[in-house]
Amino acid sequence: MYRIVLVCRGVPAEIGLEAAADITAEFREYRTWYENVTCVWAYGLLVLQAESDCDEQGLALSDEFSDCISACTPTTFDFEIEVESVAPLT
Repeated sequence: MYRIVLVCRGVPAEIGLEAAADITAEFREYRTWYENVTCVWAYGLLVLQAESDCDEQGLALSDEFSDCISACTPTTFDFEIEVESVAPLT
């Protein structure tokens, strides 16, 4: 099992809080193969944390996060997602 933390830059501040709540709900309801998912708006960034038993580089979660941002936000804007960390859980 891995704990993955992703950071998204470029989300407009006026939609950050709502986007974080919507993304958390999306993962918990529809993307249940990830566990302990939280998305928060902090310091002008969307920060997603999740646990996965098979995504050792965080790339699959990054793709899912990108899809969620596109689906859960009402505006078009450029954004960038980075894998901040992937840590094995013991």
